[in-house]
Amino acid sequence: MIDPARITDYHVHVYYDAVTRPHAAALRAAIESGFSVRMGRWHDVPVGPHPSAMYQVAFTPDQFPTLVPFIMMNRGPLTVLLHPESGRPRDDHTLHATWMGEVLQLNTGSLPETDG
Repeated sequence: MIDPARITDYHVHVYYDAVTRPHAAALRAAIESGFSVRMGRWHDVPVGPHPSAMYQVAFTPDQFPTLVPFIMMNRGPLTVLLHPESGRPRDDHTLHATWMGEVLQLNTGSLPETDG
């Protein structure tokens, strides 16, 4: 069994395209104004394991019960990946991840398999 106490943070990746970018911008603005989180840059092209344009939202475990339902209820047509940060990047993005919307194929080759 894996101890959930390993989770130091959570990441949400909000995926968008040219059509859904305005909705992604509105969601981003709402998150920034309503929550104390670390917002990642806009990536209009695939980066790392992510197969399409996206931005990241990083937050602490204590924000999970309010931020995650907010995103669930307001993501509209956007695909969202939610994953923990436990020190195992590949597992965190795959085995321990939750998708909202379409499940996208990640490029997991860029993610380490073990702690570190």
